[in-house]
Amino acid sequence: MDTKAYIESGIIESYVLGLASAEEATELEMLCKQHADIKNAVEEFEALIEKRAFQDAVVPPADVKEKLISALATEFAKAQAPVVPLTVDIRSKSSSLIRYFAAASVILLIASTVLNVYLYNNYLSVNNKYQALLTERNSLQANNDVFRTRINNLEQSMRVIENPDVRVITLKGLPGKEDNLAAVYWDSKTKDVYLLPTKMDVTPSDKQYQLWAIVNGKPVDAGVIGECDGLCKMKNVPDAQAFAITLEKKGGSSTPTLSAMYVLGKT
Repeated sequence: MDTKAYIESGIIESYVLGLASAEEATELEMLCKQHADIKNAVEEFEALIEKRAFQDAVVPPADVKEKLISALATEFAKAQAPVVPLTVDIRSKSSSLIRYFAAASVILLIASTVLNVYLYNNYLSVNNKYQALLTERNSLQANNDVFRTRINNLEQSMRVIENPDVRVITLKGLPGKEDNLAAVYWDSKTKDVYLLPTKMDVTPSDKQYQLWAIVNGKPVDAGVIGECDGLCKMKNVPDAQAFAITLEKKGGSSTPTLSAMYVLGKT
């Protein structure tokens, strides 16, 4: 069983907060007995919830206790019947008992309301912290996936560069654009083409660089240059005498704009 994936599924958080179904709760309790890491994960989240609850606890206003005690004392004083020697008034006694129980009911209602507000505020605080933790975990997971993708792309680029069958063609900046520099990595066996835009001017939002292969004196589209980590995979080119990069409209062009040529390199 992939316990890591199970822990990251969110079932533990749902179980601790009482949101899991009966079947999910039963399954989790069984897995806790079989897998120590799942049990530890449950205990860690329970400890976190308890810590956050006490940390963000909402203390009832100090005057609530005083008001409750004052109201209770007043009602108890009203409920006490005067002592009349040798005379028992059943109706008066019953009335006093009713008033006593009514006062007690009011006090209990007030105390219950205060307690409910207190617990509800604690619940909201813990729930908000829980949602924040989930959001943070999902963000970290997304960043981790992006990082892994970049690492894989860079590793693939290194394999291409270290391949002895790959030729390197340096594309140097033309007059007026000498600061620009790029390199083409051309596999002599597979004819795959990779581009490394080492140093190219920033393009306008409606423009995009495009690679061209010069075959028998004619330009052949080798693909537009997008964002990529490491080498950019371009179109397969069976044969070429040179490569060049021009600045074209977004999405590329069927023919190169020679006046917008930035770099050129012969094979």
